[in-house]
Amino acid sequence: MENRSVPPGPYRATKLWNEVTASFQAGMPLRKHRQHFRKYANCFTAGEAVDWLCDLLRNNSNFGPEVTRQQTLQLLRKFLKNHVIEDIKGRWGSENLYDNSQLFRFPANSPLKTLPRRHPELRKNSIENLSKDKDSIFKLRNLSRRTPKKHGLQFSQKNKENMNCEINEDQENSVGHREISQKDVEEVWRITILTYLQTILGVSSLEEVINAKQVIPQYVMYNMTNTSKHGVVILQDKSDDLPHWVLSAMKCLANWPRSNDMNNPTYIGFERDVFRTIADYFLDLPEPLLTFEYYELFVNILGLLQPHLERVAINALQLCCLLLPPPNRRKLQLLMRMISRISQNADMPQLHDAMGTRSLMIHTFSRCVLCCAEEVDLDELLAARLVSFLMDHHQEILQVPSYLQAAVEKHLDYFRRGHIKNPGDGLIVSLPTYSYCKQISAQEFEEQKVSTSQDAIAELLENIIKNKSLPLKEKRKKLKQFQKEYPLIYQKRFPTTESEAALFGDRPTIKQPMLILRKPK
Repeated sequence: MENRSVPPGPYRATKLWNEVTASFQAGMPLRKHRQHFRKYANCFTAGEAVDWLCDLLRNNSNFGPEVTRQQTLQLLRKFLKNHVIEDIKGRWGSENLYDNSQLFRFPANSPLKTLPRRHPELRKNSIENLSKDKDSIFKLRNLSRRTPKKHGLQFSQKNKENMNCEINEDQENSVGHREISQKDVEEVWRITILTYLQTILGVSSLEEVINAKQVIPQYVMYNMTNTSKHGVVILQDKSDDLPHWVLSAMKCLANWPRSNDMNNPTYIGFERDVFRTIADYFLDLPEPLLTFEYYELFVNILGLLQPHLERVAINALQLCCLLLPPPNRRKLQLLMRMISRISQNADMPQLHDAMGTRSLMIHTFSRCVLCCAEEVDLDELLAARLVSFLMDHHQEILQVPSYLQAAVEKHLDYFRRGHIKNPGDGLIVSLPTYSYCKQISAQEFEEQKVSTSQDAIAELLENIIKNKSLPLKEKRKKLKQFQKEYPLIYQKRFPTTESEAALFGDRPTIKQPMLILRKPK
């Protein structure tokens, strides 16, 4: 499983679940244990399972090195609930599992889940089937259009003029021009963004990734044209925007401690209360920011999140985020900017007693960014992986791609001049090019990945050691927690008890020499 990626397609989360459970069942070491004066063969403790599974997930590209021990424990509880494992008395179905020496074993039956059959209507409307039309390669005019919700999509007069400026100028100077309706414009936008997405993903069809009916051209057009100088969506209908108190709280933490929007006196723990206020608002939203509808789409994009395919993942996510309703895209942009700034702010006080700032941001907001309408067992891990990637690349992913606008204008010009009969005929777009580094072997990649992760973790340990503002008691607590999470790295830094004692200025305990009696001559 370490070097294999689940291919794009429907129910990818279920396929990943089967991959993880199969790898866990095949690789988890089993041995004899003694408990309550009895011996049990072919079993393992909960602590051993957390250690082994956490290492497996961190070294798997579908989840990444930021998987925490607590997330692994949550996954093991779901294993127990779904009868992937059972306790030594054969009990399962609950989530009564803790990071301790409790004994568990594998059941005799298979833990794999069956994949539901996909609805045939989705295949009927796939882009590949439509692309086989002899008269029109990308003819999608027969697809039914959904009426978008009222999300403040009133295009300003200025934006309308900018979108149709080139068309109007040519219409005045051309004799045999063709009238272009708003439906034609929307169809070209739909076709263009789907064509780019298919090419970037490198798939022969988008059938297994997204249904063309899910693409609402009005959303794409609005997200492309109604933006601030920083690229953030501007909503015409302010009722869909974040409440003022939430915006003020987000601005306070994003600019900490230089925020001038909060003039009230602060107190100890003030920043934690502000953070909880923001978190409560986003966690109470009726659906995730990426919407339930696009869950499968973003889960499939997660399978591009490989080191050598990073640029492909960025460009694919850039297009997918344009499909979002404008209020969702705006909230996502502001949230990513805030948590990215907080994570990189060295002056930000500690927001959690036992969790680092970056881990806290991912753990808190992952489920309000991506989750399924129906409970999926790997939701938390998949969402955390995506939010981590969005934090690191949000500036590129959430900016407006200029090449998409140029491709649409060029195709509309061809259509107006009569070079093509339908908006989807003969669509030709200049596709983005990618340059890659020299390919290395799988063994070299694994060695570099482990080395890079260990260096970053070792650097974190040094930061804790050298932090002079941290109270001695708090530093001891953090080092003890670090030793539990990463024992090998901790042992490398403190190979002896004397080296550890020297950090706190303690003298190692010296045992008094035993009384030696000399034998009489």
